[in-house]
Amino acid sequence: MSAAEGVLGSGPARPTGRVRAFLRLVMIEHSVFALPFAYMASLTAMERWDGTVHWARLLLVTVAMVGLRTFAMACNRIIDREIDARNPRTASRELVTGAVSVRSAWTGALVALVVFLGSAALLGPLCLALAPVAVVPMVVYPYGKRFTDYPHAILGLAQAMAPVGAWIAVTGEWSWEAVVLGLAVGVWIGGFDLIYACQDVTSDREHGVRSTPARFGVAGALYGARVCHLLTTGLLVWYGLLIGAGAFFWAGLLIVAAAFVYEHSIVRPGDLSRLNRAFFTVNGFVGIALFCCALLDLLVRGLSV
Repeated sequence: MSAAEGVLGSGPARPTGRVRAFLRLVMIEHSVFALPFAYMASLTAMERWDGTVHWARLLLVTVAMVGLRTFAMACNRIIDREIDARNPRTASRELVTGAVSVRSAWTGALVALVVFLGSAALLGPLCLALAPVAVVPMVVYPYGKRFTDYPHAILGLAQAMAPVGAWIAVTGEWSWEAVVLGLAVGVWIGGFDLIYACQDVTSDREHGVRSTPARFGVAGALYGARVCHLLTTGLLVWYGLLIGAGAFFWAGLLIVAAAFVYEHSIVRPGDLSRLNRAFFTVNGFVGIALFCCALLDLLVRGLSV
């Protein structure tokens, strides 16, 4: 029996079913997109600080990241539930079908926010003080499609904060290296969000939902995504130079560049049939591949686990 059937059927859904439905609602597995870059920033900061991995701090960074992302996704789904109901692609989402109630979604969002703020407090006073700066764009993003053709830029800004926050969580200090890495992450995610939004052009235009593909067409959005990923590659080169990266990092960057070329070769204005492969598979691979190569580079340079 599905979670939706449990809610809509004759008896109440079991708590575990509700939890599973909420985790589907927030797509918890998509944490893979931003976490590798937060780890890159954290571990690079640790290598520079004392050359040792601080596992407790890395765990807190993980909890903070997952908590904030869960809060953001729950807010997104809650705020967009009426738009989702009008779009055939999203009409089966949990808040639309009733598998998750609005009250349960808000409860989950607030629990995730408390987890994030608690983790930030444990990571230090500066992290806690800056926590609202990370939260605000997460809430603004779902409203963006109501007032701008570029909501993807708001999403990119929100995601760009992950490496900066992770670096501060380790050192308690601002870092321009982390800012450059954050910009790379933000432009990368904004770029693949342009690709993802292409599948909703018809529905968005019909219902007045604003996005770059709806405004400029699929071809224009895909061109914008290519530009974003070219800029991402350049920013990652800049980051590598700033941190004095070694051979493994540069090998990882070559892999990322090849993945970008592949991603843009399989999605075309007249053929979006492989869009999910480009969005989920390729971009998940990009983050994990670069992190693994960056980690090897740090270990070679003396990071002790």
